[in-house]
Amino acid sequence: MSKESTPLSGRVAVVTGASSGIGEASAERLATLGAKVAVLARRAGRLDDLVARIGARGGTALAVAADVTDAEAVRAAAERVEAELGAADLLLNNAGVMLPAPIEELRTDQWQRQIDLNITGLMNVIGAFVPQLVASAARRGVADLINTSSVAARNIFPAFAVYSGTKAYVTQLSRHLRVELGPKNVRVAAIEPGIVGTELQSHVTDAGALEWLDGSRETMEWLAPQDVAQTVGFLAALPPRANLQQVTIMPTGQTA
Repeated sequence: MSKESTPLSGRVAVVTGASSGIGEASAERLATLGAKVAVLARRAGRLDDLVARIGARGGTALAVAADVTDAEAVRAAAERVEAELGAADLLLNNAGVMLPAPIEELRTDQWQRQIDLNITGLMNVIGAFVPQLVASAARRGVADLINTSSVAARNIFPAFAVYSGTKAYVTQLSRHLRVELGPKNVRVAAIEPGIVGTELQSHVTDAGALEWLDGSRETMEWLAPQDVAQTVGFLAALPPRANLQQVTIMPTGQTA
C-alpha cells in the first residue's frame, strides 16, 4: 500500500472500549490506516473476534482483556502493549457508559457506575499510557491522546445530568492536558459526538430517556460508529504541527 493510504504506518494505537461501537470501529479504521492496534475491553471473546478480522485484512492487532476501572490491570495492560507492540503513540480513551435517570430517583448505583467508568477509568488509562505517549513523541515528533466525550458535555438533556457531568469532565480535562502535553508534542483532542447508534442505548433503563431516544430515531438518522472512527483517523493523520483540540460531530438532523 502507498504511504498516502496508510498514513499511520509504524504507529502503535491503543483503543479502550474496543469490544463494540465507536471503539471497535475505530480500531478497525486505525488498523486500515496502517497502525498496529491494541484493543482493550472486558469481553475477551469480542476482542479476539476483532483481532481476527483485522488480521484477515492484513493488519496487526493485540487483544488485551482488562477492566479500565482496575488501575492495576490497566498498568499491566500498558506493560504488555509496550512489550509486544512497542510504546503507544496513539491512545483513544473511549470506554464509557450512559445511564440516564431523573436525579430525584437517587440511582446512586448508576451515578457511581458512570463516575467509575467515565472518569476514574479514563484517568487510569491516562496514567498508564501517557508516559509511553510522551516518550514516543520525543522519538518521532508526535503522539496523540484522543478522549471520547459527548455533545452532552455542553448541551442540556433532561435525566442525563450525571452522564453529562462526567462528559463535561472529559472535555475540560482534555483542554487542560493539551496545554500540559502539547509542548511535548503530544496532541490532545476531545471528540464530542451527538447520538451514535451503539450499545450505550441498550444500557438505558429510564422510561423517559428511552422514549426520547426512540422518538429521536424516528425523526433523524443517527450517526454510525464508523462516522466517529473516520474522525479519529483524520485527527491522527494530521501533520504533527496541527492539533484539532475539540471536534463536535452531530447527526445532520440533530439540533440539540
